[in-house]
Amino acid sequence: CLAAAPPSAIYNPRLMKPAGSLAHHLAAAARRRPAALALSYAGQCLTFTELLADAGALGATLAGGAGPLVVSGSSLDLARHACACSLKNRPFWPVDRNRPAHWSGEIPPRVALVISTSGSEGEPRGVMLSDASLDAAAAAANRHLPLGPGDLWLDCLPLHHIGGLAILWRCARAGAGVLLHDGFAAEAVAADLARQPVTHLSLVPAMLARLLDTGIAPPPGLRHVLIGGAALTQTLFDRASAAGWPLNPSYGMSETAAQIATWTPADGPWREGLVGRPLAGSEIALAADGRIRIRGPQLMLGYLGGGGIHEDGWLTTGDLGNIDAFGRLTVTGRADDMLISGGRNVHPREVESCLAACPGVRDVAVTGLPDPVWGDLIVALVVGDAEPARLRAWSEARLPGPARPRRIVCLPGLPRNAAGKLERAALRHLAHKATA
Repeated sequence: CLAAAPPSAIYNPRLMKPAGSLAHHLAAAARRRPAALALSYAGQCLTFTELLADAGALGATLAGGAGPLVVSGSSLDLARHACACSLKNRPFWPVDRNRPAHWSGEIPPRVALVISTSGSEGEPRGVMLSDASLDAAAAAANRHLPLGPGDLWLDCLPLHHIGGLAILWRCARAGAGVLLHDGFAAEAVAADLARQPVTHLSLVPAMLARLLDTGIAPPPGLRHVLIGGAALTQTLFDRASAAGWPLNPSYGMSETAAQIATWTPADGPWREGLVGRPLAGSEIALAADGRIRIRGPQLMLGYLGGGGIHEDGWLTTGDLGNIDAFGRLTVTGRADDMLISGGRNVHPREVESCLAACPGVRDVAVTGLPDPVWGDLIVALVVGDAEPARLRAWSEARLPGPARPRRIVCLPGLPRNAAGKLERAALRHLAHKATA
């Protein structure tokens, strides 16, 4: 439950961190709109004044230490500790309850937050973010998808990932409220969309598909549905748009303090992978091998254990993309996922996009297995009612020979992490087990 706190526990301006911290924005919102909703969770509502007091009371109970405060727990636990750590000027590290974090060494003095990468491609890494990078990300996001006082952002993403946690910074900066859920449950999200004045919503594609399956209509006050964490298919985009959902497909990562590019209708008709132009203040370019490079104020300080940003200020990601003449970025997949089938480069996204459009397919993933003839044998893991024979005919009519799946495995579900990303190592294990 939320702690009661006397007025003396409210943030002392003389201890204020530099402008741009979460604590700074909470204090500013409490001065401007003291009775406005800051946080709602399971029927409990806190104004900005009350949230600041609660953070002060919680901060007074925290043990001292030079390193980050590592916390696991509910979404409410993580949100409260994020506020309290900012007040105490102590780095905060929210972690998955099922995946403890380990660290050693010194933490640079400018670190405000350590956030773990998704780990979809291997072991998670600790990303170090400063107040300045978090604030720059929030400011750019709030300009791009306008967020202001009185708005309400429904946050059902995990707060141990940047996509869920960054919403706290955006809303505090804008004086907007956060409607916090402890994870995603379609029925709970649908109920709050029907009874609460939600203006903004963050989802991964699998969550969007589940909401569409419930048959609910988006409320008229919902202006932006930010989609990230995993690739959005054209089929799902078209289906949701036809139902009236105001989608904004985005691209971002822990290293950029969440979204770095987000499509809006001003970017023209959407096509698969299109995420629009970079947010204000940031630059996007391509390396010689097609990897996406990013530079700007949102970038991390570096990884725990070293590495990250090049000396020229650029971050080279593991994602592939292309940039058109208007500066719009299209993300085409992970460089590490590239397969070589029959001497041709085949990216799983190419095959997944094709199969996702086949009637009866609810979810699909593609991986490769070593093969003496093909090099990488293309294996499709499919969820849905589509028969393998229909999928083969569909791919034969639409894909070049080397990109067609040589094995099709029907499954009840696919391995995805809490952020909605496919766990590629688990896919390869399932493919090997099913075709052995």
